Amino acid sequence: MSKKLTGNEIRQTFIDFFVEHGHTAVPSMSLVPGGDATLLFTNSGMVQFKDVFIGTDTRPYKRAVDSQKCLRVAGKHNDLDEVGRDDTHHTFFEMLGNWSFGDYYKKEAIAWSWQLLTDVWSLPKDKLYATCFEDDKGDIPRDDEAANIWKLQPGFDPSHVLFFGRKDNLWQMAEFGPCGPCSEIHIDLGEERDNLRGTDHVCGVNGECTRYLELWNNVFIQYNLFEDGRLEPLPAKHVDTGMGFERIVSVLQGVDSNYKTDLFTGSLDVLRSLTGHTEKEMDANFTPYRVICDHARSAAFLIADGVVPGNGGRNYVTRMIIRRAARFGTKIGLKEPFLAKVAEAVINYYGDFYPELQKNKATILDNLTREEVRFARTVEAGTAHLENLLSELRSERSGAQSTLAPGASAGESALVLDGHKAFDLYATYGLPFEISRDIAREQGLDVDEKGFNEAKNEHSKASGGGKAMGKTGGEDAEFFANILKDLQTKNKIGKDGVAYDPYTSTKVDGEVLALVVNGESVSSASLDDVVEVILPKTGFYIESGGQVNDEGYIRSVGAGSSRPVEWEIEITAVRRAAAGVITHIGQVISGQPKVGDRATAEVDLTRRHNIMRNHTATHLLHKALHEVLGDHARQAGSLVAPTHLRFDFTQPDAMTPEQVEHVEKMVNDAIAADMPVVKVTKSLDEAKKEGAMALFGEKYGETVRTVSILDSDSTLGSLGGLAPEKQGKYSYELCGGTHLDRTSDIGAFLIVSEGSAAAGIRRIEAVTGRGAYELIQKRFKTLKQTAGALKSALEEVPVKVEMLQDEVADLKKELANLRTQSALSTFNLQLANVQTVKDVNVLAVEIPNADADTLRSLADKFRERYPKAGAVVLVTGSIVIATVTEDLVKRGLKAGDLITGIGGKGGGRHNMAQGSLPASRGNANEALGKAAKVVEEKLK
Repeated sequence: MSKKLTGNEIRQTFIDFFVEHGHTAVPSMSLVPGGDATLLFTNSGMVQFKDVFIGTDTRPYKRAVDSQKCLRVAGKHNDLDEVGRDDTHHTFFEMLGNWSFGDYYKKEAIAWSWQLLTDVWSLPKDKLYATCFEDDKGDIPRDDEAANIWKLQPGFDPSHVLFFGRKDNLWQMAEFGPCGPCSEIHIDLGEERDNLRGTDHVCGVNGECTRYLELWNNVFIQYNLFEDGRLEPLPAKHVDTGMGFERIVSVLQGVDSNYKTDLFTGSLDVLRSLTGHTEKEMDANFTPYRVICDHARSAAFLIADGVVPGNGGRNYVTRMIIRRAARFGTKIGLKEPFLAKVAEAVINYYGDFYPELQKNKATILDNLTREEVRFARTVEAGTAHLENLLSELRSERSGAQSTLAPGASAGESALVLDGHKAFDLYATYGLPFEISRDIAREQGLDVDEKGFNEAKNEHSKASGGGKAMGKTGGEDAEFFANILKDLQTKNKIGKDGVAYDPYTSTKVDGEVLALVVNGESVSSASLDDVVEVILPKTGFYIESGGQVNDEGYIRSVGAGSSRPVEWEIEITAVRRAAAGVITHIGQVISGQPKVGDRATAEVDLTRRHNIMRNHTATHLLHKALHEVLGDHARQAGSLVAPTHLRFDFTQPDAMTPEQVEHVEKMVNDAIAADMPVVKVTKSLDEAKKEGAMALFGEKYGETVRTVSILDSDSTLGSLGGLAPEKQGKYSYELCGGTHLDRTSDIGAFLIVSEGSAAAGIRRIEAVTGRGAYELIQKRFKTLKQTAGALKSALEEVPVKVEMLQDEVADLKKELANLRTQSALSTFNLQLANVQTVKDVNVLAVEIPNADADTLRSLADKFRERYPKAGAVVLVTGSIVIATVTEDLVKRGLKAGDLITGIGGKGGGRHNMAQGSLPASRGNANEALGKAAKVVEEKLK
């Protein structure tokens, strides 16, 4: 291929190549992995298909190709430290991949890899190497199959097949479970790319230098690894490949840095125009440029996927990378917000392939600038405080016990700043740990990350984040898959497994196919047993998309309709235990259910209808928020329960009462309009082209369910024969939840609260239907009780309350005046008791029923009477005020000394201080009696 391809063309060439070879092009999933609580972010291409590999789901295709958005900035896979230091690491990156789910295997995967690299992309065949697996433990057979296939490729040098052990060429999803050998493809970039030339190093594939670059990894998933070390072949073999997009673009464009590809050209040009640097000046100080362009790209994609800057979990990561980029901007002379301009170049480049960037452009740019401005207000104070802490740390070097910093060589110690102090910097000044660490390391110091995280967790349990994969989920998938296989062998269930239809079948009959108690398959269950029940079909909804699962009952069905129910199970949960297997989880509340019994599974319809009201209302709420606040107000989490709905959305500021009222009215107007709710299943691509809204953190297959709420004009249009999906849409979302048929069935909608869920995230809680009626009834009852107490009509309550408040305010003012006069009178009487101690006029008295302001006023009067050599201590309740004249301050007596001397705590200026006396201080006069002794001691 003579023409140099752009990055976008390279991505499309990859996808087109595999589509031509029978693959389905699958869109990238969100950076927020839908339905996977084990991950903070999507960190590899396989996350999208994880459920297929662990056996809890299937796909309608056997071959797939995609370019997956990935982020590695938290947990086990964290590349943040390396970004900026070299030319290959990124926080955000794309992973090109082709996939086979029990279809083709090594022969095709290797042949297509070779064909794409050498025939389509014209890479030199003599520069390519392939690595294959040879177990260094001797337990797993050597992968001669892959090696021999490589040797058959046209023009491949057989001596370029190399074998490596588990570290390099064995892939495992987790410690146990699916695994298999992998075959990596490397390229020799030439001697000039050896960064260790002239040193004694290992130069070769998987060596120590950068001459040989890994391009592509073909993973062949063929074994199941058990905890006891057993290795068994999987029933179906899979192919999982991954190619770093930025890396292959740098090779095909012939540059020595990922940052010199056209993926970054636009953002680098913008950044350089802002600094005024020449290319030579930029290259001489390239680290800040790399960090800023990488972080601007990551932040743009994160915000596009709904992860706005905040204090905890994913939102903390967005905030951190924005602030880190902003700090590096100051290193190259940028004083004003600049990231929005850099991100705009990212959006322009990537927007065609990732339309979510263009769609959310305004939100991305606004969040970036807002966060930069917020950080600029505190960064100077934060870094100054950090510098003081680091200076103190260095001054303690001689006497401190130094610990070895991460990355320090043996014998080279670096002092480490206490992590709790680093967290105080974040909590007080918004200085993320990563920035504190950057600054410390620039000075040969470090920061205790473990201590920081401990302090952060103590401060807020909601910080989230962590493991890259954790438990993979579906740990018992194989157990249930074997049950399914047995049932299919006996023709008890179809090839697709349990039929799932929560939309039209809320009551289904069928044979009890299996019962599972305590992880074991049983023929019958007893009273009070917690059991999982498998039926041929179900109408119970499985929790997803924020909507909770259905509850209900499974009851025995006799031969005749008059036969009584023999047993009953109360169902409280439903789950997809394996691909094709749905289990109903509940407790036996009567009788003894047995495998083979006829049964009826019935959803609790009252509960289901309450859920449906709340779910349809959630769509109306989302629409209303867009209208009132703007398109940036996107869903960032939700709960749809029978009792209420909770909706989190991106919004930097609290809503005003007027906005909340407006949103509530809009939703109720939409309910009253009696608009039809139309549910249609179609392809994901078609739905997105029609403008259907995809929701934050949700996972979508190739075929999706769309929910349209048609506006009033469309309702009229439908009378003319227009198909529902072609009519105008008031709201249009991708949604697998259960919904009403008409908005009027919601009944009523009331917002219970609007508040902060996290920084940049607001939360609305609301009720509908029965819940709204109960709330109205409760509030109306309270209003009637209040009217009765006020002896007024209901509509006069606000006026009556206002009158009472004015009356109370007047009484409080009058009482305050009386107390002030009483305090002054008491004080004037006590002036006769002034003592003379060491030529100082000392008064220490208790003034009942005063406040701090009154005490300060009285202390000023004392100083007017005794402008020199005067000291006064005044107490009311637990409050204590102390004052000394300026001449006594010069002689060594401070107001704070008087407070601590009588057993109190407090502080303030040298001549006036305020504090408190502990409740256990005893008699106030006893404490006050100590004041004279304090004066005597201090003035010796």
